[in-house]
Amino acid sequence: MAALALACASAVSATEYRLERVAEGLDFPWCVTFLPGGDMLVTELGGTLRRVSQGGSVSDPIAGVPPVFRRSQGGLFDVLLHPDFASNATLFLSYAALPEDDNATEVLRARLDGETLVDGEVIFSVTPRKPTPVHYGGRMAFLPDGTLLLTSGDGFDFREQAQDLGSLLGKTVRIDPDGSIPANNPFRGVEGALPEIYTYGHRNAQGLARAPDGTVYLHEHGARGGDETNVLMPGANYGWPALTHGIDYNGAYISPFTEAEGMASPIHHWTPSIAPSGLAVYAGEHFPEWQGDLFVGALVDKEVRRLDIENGEVVAEEALFTELGRRIRDVRVHDGYLYLVEDGADADIVRVEPP
Repeated sequence: MAALALACASAVSATEYRLERVAEGLDFPWCVTFLPGGDMLVTELGGTLRRVSQGGSVSDPIAGVPPVFRRSQGGLFDVLLHPDFASNATLFLSYAALPEDDNATEVLRARLDGETLVDGEVIFSVTPRKPTPVHYGGRMAFLPDGTLLLTSGDGFDFREQAQDLGSLLGKTVRIDPDGSIPANNPFRGVEGALPEIYTYGHRNAQGLARAPDGTVYLHEHGARGGDETNVLMPGANYGWPALTHGIDYNGAYISPFTEAEGMASPIHHWTPSIAPSGLAVYAGEHFPEWQGDLFVGALVDKEVRRLDIENGEVVAEEALFTELGRRIRDVRVHDGYLYLVEDGADADIVRVEPP
């Protein structure tokens, strides 16, 4: 496909790049991942999983995807390959599970057999279930030890439960690939705490990425302001709603506090909100000046924010790819290229290449 644009250093960024559309016409895509042969798998919120060939052709829906609750923010979210996908063809889907008035974020484990998912099994469901169609989290990532992380939103109307260790709302959970609970989870054996919990005090995390050095970054939506980027540490409390840099949608204060002893502070936050979605840590040879930096989709501003990371701290921020004029739902790195997934109807996947 033809290049969309060539951005010169003096016009847009200190780094020259060009944008190449590699897939077109997707319907509210949420996530992209890369198969060993070079094809992509893409989720669409409506409940479809599609294969995109290296030539850009988009397949019919892959069979075997479970029905999802599609309303507001609900739908089909992440697709994540097992670390041994090349030998076991196993993948994981996160999604809003039915019924509508008692829904939850769930994780399905299945095998990809041609254009069909087989041996599908629900290995995890967030509890308590809820009636609201918002704040699901739904991002997944593997840790170096092979355990699986999943973000869980607070359900919007249940934000106090983000501080409740007896609830899985507003948490990051850690499970084994078969759905069992690792013996060394930080709250296993703690009275009144659910053993799946890895971190807590989150609002609605839609960015989760692991750096080559093992650092796990997470970003989450604030209310009116207070979007955060955090470094995940086992057992840590990230404060929501006891701590926030934002205010409620009606203008009321949620909390007068932005930091407190015993609660982790973000390494970066945004007020007003950028509505962060999708997160990638750049590692590759094509853009050496971006090595180790974070790339965050900014839904509100229709751009991507690059966070310049030096010695674990954010030292600068840059707005990129505004020429697309589209909300960015997901950001990924593959083979040293950056991939951007546009949000909405008739959306494209765009590859960022050197000029």
